[in-house]
Amino acid sequence: MKILIYSPLFYPSIGGIETTLSILAHEFVNQGHQVKVVTQVAAKDSTSFPFEVIRKPNWQNLLKLTRWCDIYFQGCVNLKGIWPLFISPRPWVVTHQTWYRRLDGRVGFQDYLKRYLTLFASNVSASSALAEHIKGLSTVVPNPYREEIFYERQEISRDKDLVFLGRLVSDKGVNLLLDALANLKQLDLSPSLTIIGSGPEEPNLRQQVKQLSLVEQVNFAGVKVETDLAQLLNAHKILVVPSVWEEPFGIVALEGIACGCVVVGSEAGGLKDAIGACGVTFPNGDVNPLTQALFDLLINPDKLAAYREKAESHLSRHTKAAVAKAYLQVLEKVIQ
Repeated sequence: MKILIYSPLFYPSIGGIETTLSILAHEFVNQGHQVKVVTQVAAKDSTSFPFEVIRKPNWQNLLKLTRWCDIYFQGCVNLKGIWPLFISPRPWVVTHQTWYRRLDGRVGFQDYLKRYLTLFASNVSASSALAEHIKGLSTVVPNPYREEIFYERQEISRDKDLVFLGRLVSDKGVNLLLDALANLKQLDLSPSLTIIGSGPEEPNLRQQVKQLSLVEQVNFAGVKVETDLAQLLNAHKILVVPSVWEEPFGIVALEGIACGCVVVGSEAGGLKDAIGACGVTFPNGDVNPLTQALFDLLINPDKLAAYREKAESHLSRHTKAAVAKAYLQVLEKVIQ
């Protein structure tokens, strides 16, 4: 197949959608298909790919690329990228990776339009929650993780307790995790917490750490990526994903599980799909069940071991090759 991937964001832009589409593009090529990627992101470095990346094409070039392909594949519905299909119709496949709504939860006209247009696409959703969110019928295919980077390293001692990984913004719920840590202290437990990431909430979180007398327990590790990140995750027992908002999926959970962590995460949205049987969930924004879940795991190492035993089976559905194969099954049906 000739697959044209239209993604406004792509390398060197870094994010969940960009990572997923890059993995899929590589795997589609590995499995014998021709791939071209169209993006609006310019690049100044010389990074090479086993497929062509066309950056900021003019309308003539985009139309020419559309005529070249067998499948027009979008990373989420992008209204500016649909017009070539009206001139040169092609099977339209969309992978849904996030919600079609505003950050404050409101649904604008463009969001309604994007949901409506899914009735005319072949849809793939990263989680059951995303599949229910759109109007069109959708196949659920979970996201992949980079197994060549995120795996257990036996030479690293797992001597740290809790770890958070993500942007330090209010939606991610780190303040909730700090409150839970204070609650655990009242229960005579003082686990260590490593906070990996940066963001506008960092000054407020540092102040909260001081106010709650948690300075000796909490370490702000800053941004870590790839091997450095995987090594740090390997040193921890429990990855906490306390998002207040509903995560569409949660690749961070897969990365933690692959590195040997048990995951405690908020249950609304698609995060529970990413966690599977490899951890526990709690109601979004509710500090008491979060505290209880952490307490239960910290005092029961046998439970941690039991959750870890389920990792291999869970992760087998999320390898790059397995996810790409599931996508290709959808694409092959579309052009039959």
